[in-house]
Amino acid sequence: MPDVRPFRPVFRWTALAAFLVALTLPASLASQEAQTAADPTVETDHLGLMVMPLRRDQLAVEAEAWIQLVQAKAEELSQVEIAARSTEGDAQTALLEQVAELRIERGALAERVTVVLDEWERKGGDPEEYRSYLGAISGVELDVTDTNAMLTTIRVWFTSPDGGIRLLRRVLLFMATMFVAWIVAGMVSGLVRRSLQRFGKGSDLLRDFFVKITRQLTLLVGVVIALSMLGIQIGPLLAAMGAAGFIIGFALQGTLSNFASGVMLLMYRPFDIGDAVEVAGVMGVVDSMSLVSTTINTFDNRLVVIPNNSIWGGVITNITGNDTRRVDMVFGIGYSDDIDKANRILQDVIESQEKVLPDPAPVIKVHELADSSVNFVVRPWTLTADYWDVYWDVTRKVKERFDAEGVSIPFPQRDVHMYQESGA
Repeated sequence: MPDVRPFRPVFRWTALAAFLVALTLPASLASQEAQTAADPTVETDHLGLMVMPLRRDQLAVEAEAWIQLVQAKAEELSQVEIAARSTEGDAQTALLEQVAELRIERGALAERVTVVLDEWERKGGDPEEYRSYLGAISGVELDVTDTNAMLTTIRVWFTSPDGGIRLLRRVLLFMATMFVAWIVAGMVSGLVRRSLQRFGKGSDLLRDFFVKITRQLTLLVGVVIALSMLGIQIGPLLAAMGAAGFIIGFALQGTLSNFASGVMLLMYRPFDIGDAVEVAGVMGVVDSMSLVSTTINTFDNRLVVIPNNSIWGGVITNITGNDTRRVDMVFGIGYSDDIDKANRILQDVIESQEKVLPDPAPVIKVHELADSSVNFVVRPWTLTADYWDVYWDVTRKVKERFDAEGVSIPFPQRDVHMYQESGA
């Protein structure tokens, strides 16, 4: 081991400088003593708990004490580096090993100072000067032209408990945490899927959405925990995520409104794919659904994309929502025609229709004495899929039977009366 006794006066001057700096502090701070810097090797988690209850002025003292430790370590490092550059052989190798160890110790101190500075800033302090100092002295400079120095620095860093070993431990913890999070995410998403299937409501799209979002949220929590295993401060990260979420939510409030409406549509299922509906003033068959919009294929073969917010906020008519449907028709005869005969013809036409359901029974009644006709209402029931077949077939056969049996189908008429006035 090289003789470092020539550098001891430098360490004494460093201690004296720290003492003089303490004298220049305000009286309120000089009278206080640092509580956390007594053990420079304290774990960062424990240090965070130690500084949490301290006030801003107390944290200023703690920050100054830790900065003095960092400064002393940096000055010691500088002197040993100077000595290493002026020696050769085994002595230089020993000094280079000491330089690498001192850099690791300085980095560990800087990490602990950062914990104190974050807490101080959170309580209203101004640690900018200290952060600038840490940034100026941090980092490792490798002289690639000096192979011995470079290899020694790398070897010491990899074998140091506060260097490569510590990083390897953190990486292993990160990977283990992510593996556990992946397993837990699969278990939780599976439980959600089984619960939704047992619940029995909601569409497959909504079920898949909840399963996927549950899995992703679980993985996100696992990532946050895993990042903390790497030594990353997750407090600022969570704050940034919250701010980003607020900004994105504000920018996409229209889309989020459609998203919320889509969730409600998929949960309560007023219609499904393949149903004939009338929504937002559009009538057609539902072609596809998503959490943001619904695509309708109109009866004249146009694809119309409607935002879910417009659908959920309006009247929804599901034409094919039920298995059966009543066909409402009106037929008129002349005032001079036989009502009983017309009623019998209508009854025969309805009974001859195979697609008309016997239950509920069809309704055929004289309904209205209109301006130029006596109107019958004819209301048979049929399967929803046979609605238009029954409507068109009955209309055609009623016209044919009325014509064959001499029952008139009147059209609007007006009687015009002309009066001739005699001349004066």
